[in-house]
Amino acid sequence: MTVEDPRPYFRAHARTLAVCWIVYGLICLATALVMLIYSGIATVMFGTLLSRVAHPFVLMDLFHVVYTFIIVLSVVCGVLGMVAGLALLAGHRSGRTLALVAGFLSLPRIPLGIMLGTYTLIVLLPSSLPPEAVRTTEYISAGAAPTPSERIRSN
Repeated sequence: MTVEDPRPYFRAHARTLAVCWIVYGLICLATALVMLIYSGIATVMFGTLLSRVAHPFVLMDLFHVVYTFIIVLSVVCGVLGMVAGLALLAGHRSGRTLALVAGFLSLPRIPLGIMLGTYTLIVLLPSSLPPEAVRTTEYISAGAAPTPSERIRSN
């Protein structure tokens, strides 16, 4: 079922968001694949740092847990991002929800995740302005009411 969002700014940004999420999903899947391929090298590199610590085996186990978590998070973000992008591109109702979940999950991933997650949250979350503030902003931008700087100058 396709649903058109009545907000014009959403329609203007939906295609951009969709393409960005598909590209981001591919980047996340590629990152997970590279991390999986080079996990042996990463283990050796981290292991050499542990030659002079008190409990190297505990830290090595912790490294494997964190490394596995990062790979799983990359795969989840990649698949969810691609599905959200395709749903937004097709205009499905679930696209907004999937993109919001992907946006929240991508926030810890520097720098692309922060940029795309923030952009997604700004576009897809409802505005917290009351209707009166929105109307005032529209009047000011149309020139119907004086701006705050004009009010200061007139006093």
